[in-house]
Amino acid sequence: MREYLLVFLVALSVTYLLTVVAREIALRTGAVAQVRDRDVHAEPIPYLGGLAMLGGIGAAYLVARELPFLGLRSEGFVFDDARTVIIAGALICAVGVIDDIFELDALTKLGGQVLVAGFLVVQGVKFWWFPNTDGELFSIDSSQAALLTLFLVIGTMNAVNFVDGLDGLAAGVVGIGAAAFFLYCYVLTAQNNLTLATTGALLSAALAGACAGFLPHNFHPARLFMGDSGSMLIGLVLSASVLTMSGQFPVADVSSGGNGLFVTVLPVLLPISLLMVPMVDLVLAVVRRTRAGRSPMSADKQHLHHRLLEIGHSQRRAVVIMWLWAFTIATGAVLVSLNTEPWVWWSLGTMLAVTVAMTFVLPRVNRPRKTGLGDTGLPENAAVEGRVDGDPPGPAGDAPAGTAVP
Repeated sequence: MREYLLVFLVALSVTYLLTVVAREIALRTGAVAQVRDRDVHAEPIPYLGGLAMLGGIGAAYLVARELPFLGLRSEGFVFDDARTVIIAGALICAVGVIDDIFELDALTKLGGQVLVAGFLVVQGVKFWWFPNTDGELFSIDSSQAALLTLFLVIGTMNAVNFVDGLDGLAAGVVGIGAAAFFLYCYVLTAQNNLTLATTGALLSAALAGACAGFLPHNFHPARLFMGDSGSMLIGLVLSASVLTMSGQFPVADVSSGGNGLFVTVLPVLLPISLLMVPMVDLVLAVVRRTRAGRSPMSADKQHLHHRLLEIGHSQRRAVVIMWLWAFTIATGAVLVSLNTEPWVWWSLGTMLAVTVAMTFVLPRVNRPRKTGLGDTGLPENAAVEGRVDGDPPGPAGDAPAGTAVP
Protein backbone atom coordinates (compact mmCIF):
# COMPACT_ATOMS: atom_id res chain seq x y z
CA MET A 1 0.00 0.00 0.00
CA ARG A 2 2.86 2.42 0.74
CA GLU A 3 4.24 2.05 -2.78
CA TYR A 4 0.82 2.68 -4.30
CA LEU A 5 0.55 5.79 -2.13
CA LEU A 6 3.92 6.92 -3.49
CA VAL A 7 2.70 6.33 -7.05
CA PHE A 8 -0.37 8.44 -6.27
CA LEU A 9 1.72 11.27 -4.80
CA VAL A 10 4.21 11.27 -7.70
CA ALA A 11 1.38 11.54 -10.24
CA LEU A 12 -0.25 14.29 -8.17
CA SER A 13 2.93 16.35 -7.75
CA VAL A 14 4.15 16.07 -11.34
CA THR A 15 0.73 16.89 -12.77
CA TYR A 16 0.37 19.88 -10.47
CA LEU A 17 3.76 21.26 -11.52
CA LEU A 18 3.41 20.51 -15.24
CA THR A 19 0.05 22.25 -15.38
CA VAL A 20 1.87 25.58 -15.38
CA VAL A 21 3.95 24.44 -18.38
CA ALA A 22 0.86 23.13 -20.18
CA ARG A 23 -0.89 26.48 -19.69
CA GLU A 24 2.05 28.34 -21.22
CA ILE A 25 2.12 25.97 -24.22
CA ALA A 26 -1.63 26.48 -24.70
CA LEU A 27 -1.28 30.24 -24.71
CA ARG A 28 1.61 30.15 -27.18
CA THR A 29 -0.17 27.76 -29.58
CA GLY A 30 -3.59 29.39 -29.36
CA ALA A 31 -5.24 26.38 -27.70
CA VAL A 32 -7.74 28.53 -25.84
CA ALA A 33 -11.42 27.86 -25.10
CA GLN A 34 -13.34 30.83 -26.44
CA VAL A 35 -16.71 31.71 -24.93
CA ARG A 36 -19.58 29.98 -26.77
CA ASP A 37 -23.33 29.99 -26.22
CA ARG A 38 -23.32 26.58 -24.52
CA ASP A 39 -20.39 27.34 -22.18
CA VAL A 40 -20.53 28.61 -18.61
CA HIS A 41 -17.14 30.35 -18.46
CA ALA A 42 -17.20 34.11 -19.06
CA GLU A 43 -13.67 34.57 -20.43
CA PRO A 44 -11.27 32.54 -22.64
CA ILE A 45 -9.46 29.75 -20.77
CA PRO A 46 -6.38 27.81 -22.03
CA TYR A 47 -6.66 24.10 -22.90
CA LEU A 48 -4.03 21.31 -22.90
CA GLY A 49 -4.35 20.18 -19.28
CA GLY A 50 -4.12 16.66 -20.69
CA LEU A 51 -0.41 17.18 -21.32
CA ALA A 52 0.20 17.70 -17.60
CA MET A 53 -1.91 14.67 -16.68
CA LEU A 54 -0.05 12.50 -19.19
CA GLY A 55 3.24 13.64 -17.68
CA GLY A 56 2.02 12.79 -14.18
CA ILE A 57 0.86 9.30 -15.16
CA GLY A 58 4.09 8.64 -17.07
CA ALA A 59 6.25 9.80 -14.15
CA ALA A 60 4.31 7.56 -11.76
CA TYR A 61 4.90 4.59 -14.07
CA LEU A 62 8.66 5.25 -14.23
CA VAL A 63 8.90 5.54 -10.45
CA ALA A 64 6.86 2.36 -9.94
CA ARG A 65 9.33 0.37 -12.07
CA GLU A 66 12.10 1.15 -9.56
CA LEU A 67 10.19 0.35 -6.37
CA PRO A 68 11.11 -2.83 -4.41
CA PHE A 69 7.63 -4.37 -4.48
CA LEU A 70 5.99 -3.08 -7.66
CA GLY A 71 9.17 -3.05 -9.73
CA LEU A 72 10.98 -6.17 -8.56
CA ARG A 73 8.30 -8.58 -7.37
CA SER A 74 5.57 -8.05 -9.93
CA GLU A 75 5.10 -10.21 -12.98
CA GLY A 76 6.35 -8.89 -16.29
CA PHE A 77 2.88 -8.39 -17.74
CA VAL A 78 2.11 -5.74 -15.10
CA PHE A 79 4.49 -3.25 -16.69
CA ASP A 80 3.99 -4.57 -20.22
CA ASP A 81 0.26 -3.79 -20.06
CA ALA A 82 0.86 -0.51 -18.22
CA ARG A 83 3.35 0.58 -20.88
CA THR A 84 0.83 -0.26 -23.60
CA VAL A 85 -1.85 1.82 -21.90
CA ILE A 86 0.51 4.80 -21.47
CA ILE A 87 1.54 4.64 -25.15
CA ALA A 88 -2.14 4.53 -26.12
CA GLY A 89 -2.76 7.43 -23.74
CA ALA A 90 -0.01 9.45 -25.40
CA LEU A 91 -1.52 8.76 -28.84
CA ILE A 92 -5.04 9.81 -27.85
CA CYS A 93 -3.63 12.81 -26.01
CA ALA A 94 -1.89 13.85 -29.25
CA VAL A 95 -5.22 13.60 -31.09
CA GLY A 96 -6.76 15.75 -28.38
CA VAL A 97 -3.99 18.35 -28.58
CA ILE A 98 -4.54 18.68 -32.34
CA ASP A 99 -8.27 19.03 -31.71
CA ASP A 100 -7.73 21.64 -28.98
CA ILE A 101 -5.60 23.72 -31.36
CA PHE A 102 -7.27 23.17 -34.74
CA GLU A 103 -10.77 21.86 -33.81
CA LEU A 104 -11.03 18.54 -35.66
CA ASP A 105 -14.42 17.45 -36.96
CA ALA A 106 -16.27 14.72 -35.07
CA LEU A 107 -15.59 11.93 -37.58
CA THR A 108 -11.84 12.58 -37.65
CA LYS A 109 -11.69 12.53 -33.89
CA LEU A 110 -13.75 9.33 -33.78
CA GLY A 111 -11.35 7.75 -36.26
CA GLY A 112 -8.45 8.55 -33.94
CA GLN A 113 -10.32 6.97 -31.04
CA VAL A 114 -10.95 3.79 -33.04
CA LEU A 115 -7.28 3.51 -34.02
CA VAL A 116 -6.07 3.96 -30.44
CA ALA A 117 -8.62 1.50 -29.06
CA GLY A 118 -7.57 -0.93 -31.79
CA PHE A 119 -3.96 -0.55 -30.66
CA LEU A 120 -5.00 -1.70 -27.17
CA VAL A 121 -6.74 -4.74 -28.65
CA VAL A 122 -3.73 -5.71 -30.77
CA GLN A 123 -1.44 -5.42 -27.73
CA GLY A 124 -3.67 -7.68 -25.64
CA VAL A 125 -5.38 -5.10 -23.42
CA LYS A 126 -8.92 -6.35 -24.00
CA PHE A 127 -11.65 -8.58 -22.61
CA TRP A 128 -10.55 -12.19 -22.29
CA TRP A 129 -13.61 -13.81 -20.75
CA PHE A 130 -17.16 -12.95 -19.88
CA PRO A 131 -19.58 -14.10 -17.13
CA ASN A 132 -22.59 -16.26 -17.84
CA THR A 133 -25.83 -16.48 -15.86
CA ASP A 134 -24.39 -19.21 -13.57
CA GLY A 135 -21.63 -16.95 -12.30
CA GLU A 136 -19.01 -18.88 -14.27
CA LEU A 137 -16.66 -17.43 -16.86
CA PHE A 138 -16.25 -18.44 -20.48
CA SER A 139 -13.73 -17.28 -23.04
CA ILE A 140 -14.81 -15.16 -25.98
CA ASP A 141 -13.33 -15.21 -29.45
CA SER A 142 -11.07 -12.48 -30.77
CA SER A 143 -13.72 -10.65 -32.81
CA GLN A 144 -16.13 -10.49 -29.88
CA ALA A 145 -13.34 -9.31 -27.58
CA ALA A 146 -12.34 -6.62 -30.06
CA LEU A 147 -15.89 -5.28 -30.45
CA LEU A 148 -16.54 -5.23 -26.71
CA THR A 149 -13.22 -3.52 -26.05
CA LEU A 150 -13.80 -0.89 -28.74
CA PHE A 151 -17.28 -0.20 -27.38
CA LEU A 152 -16.02 0.17 -23.80
CA VAL A 153 -12.96 2.32 -24.52
CA ILE A 154 -14.57 4.63 -27.09
CA GLY A 155 -17.74 4.94 -25.02
CA THR A 156 -15.80 5.85 -21.90
CA MET A 157 -13.67 8.45 -23.69
CA ASN A 158 -16.74 10.15 -25.13
CA ALA A 159 -18.67 9.94 -21.87
CA VAL A 160 -15.89 11.78 -20.04
CA ASN A 161 -15.69 14.28 -22.89
CA PHE A 162 -19.43 14.93 -22.69
CA VAL A 163 -19.44 15.48 -18.91
CA ASP A 164 -16.49 17.88 -19.05
CA GLY A 165 -18.70 20.96 -18.95
CA LEU A 166 -18.02 22.56 -15.55
CA ASP A 167 -14.77 23.45 -13.81
CA GLY A 168 -13.39 20.38 -12.05
CA LEU A 169 -16.28 18.10 -12.97
CA ALA A 170 -14.58 15.52 -15.22
CA ALA A 171 -11.36 15.36 -13.20
CA GLY A 172 -13.32 14.83 -9.98
CA VAL A 173 -15.67 12.18 -11.37
CA VAL A 174 -12.86 10.17 -13.00
CA GLY A 175 -10.62 10.58 -9.94
CA ILE A 176 -13.39 9.14 -7.74
CA GLY A 177 -13.88 6.26 -10.16
CA ALA A 178 -10.14 5.54 -10.26
CA ALA A 179 -9.90 5.53 -6.46
CA ALA A 180 -12.88 3.17 -6.21
CA PHE A 181 -11.37 0.82 -8.78
CA PHE A 182 -8.04 0.83 -6.94
CA LEU A 183 -9.88 -0.29 -3.80
CA TYR A 184 -11.56 -3.06 -5.79
CA CYS A 185 -8.25 -4.29 -7.27
CA TYR A 186 -6.40 -4.22 -3.97
CA VAL A 187 -9.05 -5.97 -1.87
CA LEU A 188 -9.93 -8.57 -4.53
CA THR A 189 -6.32 -9.67 -4.95
CA ALA A 190 -5.88 -9.85 -1.17
CA GLN A 191 -9.04 -11.96 -0.80
CA ASN A 192 -7.77 -14.41 -3.43
CA ASN A 193 -4.24 -14.58 -1.94
CA LEU A 194 -2.73 -13.23 -5.16
CA THR A 195 0.03 -10.71 -5.65
CA LEU A 196 -1.06 -7.17 -4.83
CA ALA A 197 1.02 -5.83 -7.73
CA THR A 198 -1.52 -5.58 -10.55
CA THR A 199 -1.72 -3.36 -13.60
CA GLY A 200 -5.22 -2.18 -12.71
CA ALA A 201 -4.15 -1.01 -9.25
CA LEU A 202 -1.03 0.70 -10.61
CA LEU A 203 -2.85 2.57 -13.37
CA SER A 204 -5.82 3.56 -11.22
CA ALA A 205 -3.54 4.89 -8.45
CA ALA A 206 -1.60 6.96 -11.00
CA LEU A 207 -4.82 8.19 -12.63
CA ALA A 208 -6.34 9.21 -9.30
CA GLY A 209 -3.14 11.13 -8.51
CA ALA A 210 -3.15 12.91 -11.88
CA CYS A 211 -6.77 13.98 -11.40
CA ALA A 212 -6.05 15.21 -7.86
CA GLY A 213 -3.02 17.18 -9.07
CA PHE A 214 -5.01 18.82 -11.85
CA LEU A 215 -8.00 19.87 -9.72
CA PRO A 216 -6.36 22.82 -7.90
CA HIS A 217 -5.85 24.47 -11.30
CA ASN A 218 -9.23 23.42 -12.70
CA PHE A 219 -11.73 23.95 -9.88
CA HIS A 220 -13.93 27.03 -10.26
CA PRO A 221 -12.71 29.55 -11.25
CA ALA A 222 -10.51 27.45 -13.53
CA ARG A 223 -7.15 28.69 -14.79
CA LEU A 224 -6.78 25.76 -17.22
CA PHE A 225 -9.08 23.27 -18.95
CA MET A 226 -8.07 19.68 -19.62
CA GLY A 227 -9.56 19.90 -23.12
CA ASP A 228 -10.06 16.85 -25.32
CA SER A 229 -6.41 15.97 -24.73
CA GLY A 230 -7.25 15.37 -21.08
CA SER A 231 -10.81 14.05 -21.22
CA MET A 232 -9.99 11.35 -23.78
CA LEU A 233 -6.77 10.49 -21.94
CA ILE A 234 -8.34 9.88 -18.55
CA GLY A 235 -11.29 8.07 -20.10
CA LEU A 236 -8.92 5.71 -21.92
CA VAL A 237 -6.73 5.05 -18.87
CA LEU A 238 -9.72 4.28 -16.63
CA SER A 239 -11.36 1.89 -19.11
CA ALA A 240 -8.01 0.22 -19.90
CA SER A 241 -7.35 -0.24 -16.17
CA VAL A 242 -10.53 -2.27 -15.93
CA LEU A 243 -9.67 -4.26 -19.04
CA THR A 244 -6.31 -5.33 -17.59
CA MET A 245 -8.13 -7.14 -14.78
CA SER A 246 -9.79 -9.45 -17.29
CA GLY A 247 -6.48 -10.93 -18.37
CA GLN A 248 -4.69 -11.15 -15.01
CA PHE A 249 -7.01 -13.44 -13.05
CA PRO A 250 -7.40 -17.15 -13.76
CA VAL A 251 -11.05 -18.20 -13.81
CA ALA A 252 -10.69 -20.21 -10.64
CA ASP A 253 -9.20 -17.30 -8.73
CA VAL A 254 -11.89 -14.82 -9.73
CA SER A 255 -14.79 -17.17 -9.17
CA SER A 256 -13.49 -18.19 -5.77
CA GLY A 257 -14.36 -14.79 -4.30
CA GLY A 258 -16.70 -14.79 -1.38
CA ASN A 259 -19.52 -12.91 -3.11
CA GLY A 260 -20.09 -15.19 -6.08
CA LEU A 261 -21.82 -13.46 -8.96
CA PHE A 262 -20.93 -9.94 -7.76
CA VAL A 263 -17.21 -10.67 -7.95
CA THR A 264 -17.63 -12.37 -11.32
CA VAL A 265 -19.82 -9.80 -13.05
CA LEU A 266 -18.26 -6.63 -11.69
CA PRO A 267 -15.13 -6.56 -13.88
CA VAL A 268 -17.49 -6.12 -16.83
CA LEU A 269 -20.01 -3.79 -15.18
CA LEU A 270 -17.51 -1.75 -13.19
CA PRO A 271 -16.62 0.76 -15.96
CA ILE A 272 -20.31 1.58 -16.29
CA SER A 273 -20.77 1.95 -12.53
CA LEU A 274 -17.58 4.00 -12.11
CA LEU A 275 -18.73 6.40 -14.83
CA MET A 276 -22.49 6.09 -14.38
CA VAL A 277 -22.94 9.88 -14.22
CA PRO A 278 -21.18 10.67 -17.54
CA MET A 279 -22.57 7.49 -19.15
CA VAL A 280 -26.15 8.54 -18.30
CA ASP A 281 -25.39 12.04 -19.58
CA LEU A 282 -24.02 10.54 -22.82
CA VAL A 283 -27.07 8.32 -23.41
CA LEU A 284 -29.53 11.12 -22.65
CA ALA A 285 -27.66 13.48 -25.00
CA VAL A 286 -27.71 10.96 -27.87
CA VAL A 287 -31.43 10.22 -27.40
CA ARG A 288 -32.30 13.90 -27.04
CA ARG A 289 -30.43 14.98 -30.15
CA THR A 290 -31.53 12.12 -32.41
CA ARG A 291 -35.18 12.65 -31.43
CA ALA A 292 -34.77 16.28 -32.45
CA GLY A 293 -33.38 15.18 -35.84
CA ARG A 294 -29.85 16.40 -35.05
CA SER A 295 -26.48 14.69 -35.03
CA PRO A 296 -25.62 12.90 -31.74
CA MET A 297 -22.33 14.83 -31.75
CA SER A 298 -23.96 18.26 -32.00
CA ALA A 299 -23.66 20.50 -28.94
CA ASP A 300 -26.44 21.78 -26.70
CA LYS A 301 -27.07 23.21 -23.22
CA GLN A 302 -29.14 20.36 -21.75
CA HIS A 303 -26.50 18.21 -20.06
CA LEU A 304 -26.97 17.14 -16.45
CA HIS A 305 -24.73 19.92 -15.17
CA HIS A 306 -26.78 22.48 -17.10
CA ARG A 307 -29.92 21.13 -15.43
CA LEU A 308 -28.33 21.53 -11.99
CA LEU A 309 -27.52 25.15 -12.79
CA GLU A 310 -31.07 25.72 -13.98
CA ILE A 311 -32.68 24.52 -10.74
CA GLY A 312 -30.61 26.94 -8.68
CA HIS A 313 -27.20 25.43 -7.92
CA SER A 314 -24.03 27.48 -8.26
CA GLN A 315 -21.19 26.13 -10.39
CA ARG A 316 -19.21 24.87 -7.42
CA ARG A 317 -22.18 23.25 -5.75
CA ALA A 318 -23.30 21.60 -8.99
CA VAL A 319 -19.84 20.07 -9.37
CA VAL A 320 -19.79 18.81 -5.78
CA ILE A 321 -23.23 17.24 -6.23
CA MET A 322 -22.09 15.46 -9.39
CA TRP A 323 -19.07 14.23 -7.43
CA LEU A 324 -21.41 12.92 -4.72
CA TRP A 325 -23.45 10.98 -7.27
CA ALA A 326 -20.26 9.51 -8.75
CA PHE A 327 -18.97 8.61 -5.28
CA THR A 328 -22.25 6.99 -4.23
CA ILE A 329 -22.59 4.85 -7.35
CA ALA A 330 -18.93 3.88 -7.79
CA THR A 331 -18.24 3.20 -4.12
CA GLY A 332 -21.53 1.38 -3.77
CA ALA A 333 -20.73 -0.97 -6.66
CA VAL A 334 -17.31 -1.76 -5.23
CA LEU A 335 -18.52 -2.29 -1.66
CA VAL A 336 -21.38 -4.55 -2.73
CA SER A 337 -19.01 -6.63 -4.84
CA LEU A 338 -16.65 -7.17 -1.91
CA ASN A 339 -19.03 -7.36 1.04
CA THR A 340 -22.78 -7.94 1.28
CA GLU A 341 -23.24 -7.50 5.02
CA PRO A 342 -26.19 -5.34 6.21
CA TRP A 343 -23.99 -2.37 7.18
CA VAL A 344 -22.99 -1.99 3.52
CA TRP A 345 -26.60 -1.59 2.41
CA TRP A 346 -27.35 0.82 5.25
CA SER A 347 -24.32 2.91 4.30
CA LEU A 348 -25.36 3.01 0.66
CA GLY A 349 -28.90 4.00 1.62
CA THR A 350 -27.59 6.84 3.76
CA MET A 351 -25.25 8.11 1.04
CA LEU A 352 -28.06 7.99 -1.51
CA ALA A 353 -30.46 9.88 0.77
CA VAL A 354 -27.89 12.61 1.44
CA THR A 355 -27.08 12.95 -2.27
CA VAL A 356 -30.76 13.17 -3.29
CA ALA A 357 -31.43 15.76 -0.58
CA MET A 358 -28.51 17.93 -1.68
CA THR A 359 -29.59 17.65 -5.32
CA PHE A 360 -33.27 18.54 -5.00
CA VAL A 361 -33.88 20.02 -1.53
CA LEU A 362 -30.89 22.34 -1.15
CA PRO A 363 -31.89 24.67 -4.03
CA ARG A 364 -35.33 25.14 -2.44
CA VAL A 365 -33.84 25.96 0.95
CA ASN A 366 -31.37 28.50 -0.46
CA ARG A 367 -33.72 29.99 -3.04
CA PRO A 368 -33.99 33.79 -2.56
CA ARG A 369 -37.40 35.21 -1.70
CA LYS A 370 -39.43 36.91 -4.41
CA THR A 371 -39.21 40.71 -4.40
CA GLY A 372 -41.92 41.34 -6.94
CA LEU A 373 -39.26 42.17 -9.52
CA GLY A 374 -37.94 38.63 -9.99
CA ASP A 375 -35.08 36.95 -8.13
CA THR A 376 -32.54 39.42 -9.52
CA GLY A 377 -34.34 42.52 -8.32
CA LEU A 378 -34.96 43.48 -11.96
CA PRO A 379 -38.16 43.13 -13.95
CA GLU A 380 -38.63 39.52 -15.02
CA ASN A 381 -38.42 40.41 -18.73
CA ALA A 382 -35.26 42.51 -18.33
CA ALA A 383 -32.06 41.33 -19.97
CA VAL A 384 -29.30 40.58 -17.47
CA GLU A 385 -26.00 41.76 -18.90
CA GLY A 386 -23.16 39.30 -18.43
CA ARG A 387 -25.34 36.26 -17.79
CA VAL A 388 -23.56 33.20 -19.18
CA ASP A 389 -25.05 30.08 -20.78
CA GLY A 390 -28.30 30.12 -18.85
CA ASP A 391 -26.55 30.09 -15.48
CA PRO A 392 -29.25 31.36 -13.09
CA PRO A 393 -28.27 34.51 -11.26
CA GLY A 394 -27.46 33.94 -7.62
CA PRO A 395 -26.97 36.25 -4.67
CA ALA A 396 -25.39 39.65 -5.20
CA GLY A 397 -21.90 38.33 -4.43
CA ASP A 398 -22.21 35.65 -7.13
CA ALA A 399 -23.65 37.87 -9.87
CA PRO A 400 -21.73 37.75 -13.18
CA ALA A 401 -19.58 40.71 -14.09
CA GLY A 402 -21.67 43.51 -15.53
CA THR A 403 -24.89 42.53 -13.75
CA ALA A 404 -26.76 45.38 -12.13
CA VAL A 405 -27.09 44.52 -8.45
CA PRO A 406 -29.45 46.66 -6.37
